[in-house]
Amino acid sequence: MAEPYATMLYVCVLAGLRVSELIGLKWEDVHSDSLTIDEKYCRGEWGCPKTAGSSATIGVDAGVIQRIHQLRDVEVTINWGANGAKKTFKMVRSDNPGDLVFQSIRKGVPMSDHNILTRHIKPAARKLGIGWVNWQVLRRSYGTWMAESGAEPKAVQAQMRHSRISTTMDIYAQFVPESQRRAVTKMMDMVTERMAKAREMASAAVN
Repeated sequence: MAEPYATMLYVCVLAGLRVSELIGLKWEDVHSDSLTIDEKYCRGEWGCPKTAGSSATIGVDAGVIQRIHQLRDVEVTINWGANGAKKTFKMVRSDNPGDLVFQSIRKGVPMSDHNILTRHIKPAARKLGIGWVNWQVLRRSYGTWMAESGAEPKAVQAQMRHSRISTTMDIYAQFVPESQRRAVTKMMDMVTERMAKAREMASAAVN
């Protein structure tokens, strides 16, 4: 998949974000080992996350954060105007704290989750032989993998933000419980191992 759509999918499946939270993610929400979820953008409307418990700072693997920051160095050339003219843009037009992490290439405004799904994710899924996919399955995969990896149930619930948080997190301190950090590490270890095995099998099949 082309950027920034590949990174959007990567963040969704390895951080468990809802697509509205992904679209609304701003640079001030991206920390060294965590993401703050405090806004969402859905079909032209800004709002708070789905529930009171959905607004939180969650632990994420360092690779996710690195992948996000790499977008700053990416440029893309697109068709521009008549006669086959083209124009090159920086993938991230502006990275001030209040700017969106994932910006439309032409105008820097929030993206359309429907367009990304139909134009990029579903075609990629068809090439991989996946019959049906949407944004929600990425989040479900994240939760399933965390549970499969042996993460503590309480930590999984906190990462998925399904239940109420009894004590409001201090967003400014970027506090993430150690149990959640261990849960992220376990899940990433399992996913990395599975990817390595898949590459070995693909290589063996070619040879």
